[in-house]
Amino acid sequence: MGPRSAAPFAPAALAMAALAATAVLAGCSSTPDTGEVPPPRTSGTATPSTAPSASPAPRSTAVPALAVEEVASGFEHGWDVGFLPDGRALVTERPGRISLVSGLRRGAEVTRVRADLEDVYVQGEGGLMGMVVHPDFATSRLFTTCQTHEEGGEPDDVRLVTWRLSANGSSAERVRNLLTGLPISSGRHSGCRPAIAADGALVVGTGDVARGDNPQDRTSLGGKVLRLDLRTGKPLPDNPFASSSNVRERYVYSYGHRNIQGVAIRPGSGEVYTAEHGPSNNDEVNLIEAGANYGWDPSQGGTVDGYDESVPMTDTERFPEAVPAIWQSGRTTQAICGAEFLSGEIWGGLDGALVVTALKGAKLLVLTLEEDGSLREVSVPEETNGQYGRLRAARLGPDGALYVTTTNGSDDKLLRIAPRT
Repeated sequence: MGPRSAAPFAPAALAMAALAATAVLAGCSSTPDTGEVPPPRTSGTATPSTAPSASPAPRSTAVPALAVEEVASGFEHGWDVGFLPDGRALVTERPGRISLVSGLRRGAEVTRVRADLEDVYVQGEGGLMGMVVHPDFATSRLFTTCQTHEEGGEPDDVRLVTWRLSANGSSAERVRNLLTGLPISSGRHSGCRPAIAADGALVVGTGDVARGDNPQDRTSLGGKVLRLDLRTGKPLPDNPFASSSNVRERYVYSYGHRNIQGVAIRPGSGEVYTAEHGPSNNDEVNLIEAGANYGWDPSQGGTVDGYDESVPMTDTERFPEAVPAIWQSGRTTQAICGAEFLSGEIWGGLDGALVVTALKGAKLLVLTLEEDGSLREVSVPEETNGQYGRLRAARLGPDGALYVTTTNGSDDKLLRIAPRT
């Protein structure tokens, strides 16, 4: 595969209904709540659309009011959610805990899963982070976590670890280290959000650990989107740099990222979108292209020591082929985090929208996209604008509802968000 091919995520057109926004973004205008759309790239190759447009069945375009339900509480920095086929859910907590939630509606009970997490390095943004439940969990009982790892009390790396949950859900045992060697520093910019792509690949967004040369160094796993086999941990043979002599480079799907906190797979097309922290401005939502550079380079081409955060998030002067974001926060940051697509007729006019949680912004951002992946408009639902504090995980549940965790530091919640009926 050539380094700029969009495969294996071959996009297909996905019909989107209009979103009647409470705060609308158009063109390059911006507001503190909704950010801005960067100007389009004038060179390079956009992700092509190779499939014919489908004729969508008639459906409601009305935007529903939302109902927010507190499913469970008592978490400490709930980082991610994974759904089990029996109706329960796992929640990872950054201090190094896995909790089992007995159901997905109000009043669910929370129990601690016994697991050997003594080697998790809990510092700053690092700890027990993202998680995916394996598609074959019903028979394998496997799930995989992202976690910062220590040796002898010192940070060693960020790694992906596969676990097996016991039959009764009371404990989990390590099965294997799926991938090790992701860089680490003080815990800053640890990134590490996994998602399972439409083709079954494990896609992982990573942070640059605040080291200036990592994002542009394709032999480093930091500041990247990685793509690997969920069963073996090996890089996939159709990755853009699969023929590299450096084994780490073979994992790289895209590079030039700062700190990816959310990864979402678009239904119907398999396109990958990421949510990424900016420095003091310009958080980004990006549509990922195979082999592409997203333009973050705090080393200024290796000409400066340290970590120069004054450079643009997408430096198109230094890298003319760098891919611009489809959305950026503008002059401030929202500290965007989890990302997920809403899907299903229950969402009416929100069906197909990309939702992004915000830590600093303490809100849910709803992005409506065009068929080509560009941004149409943005809204901030009133029901999720500040009432619950910092929002982190965003995962669509098996019932079609959106599940979101809060991360305020004590008595954090698992929230269920769905259209009000």
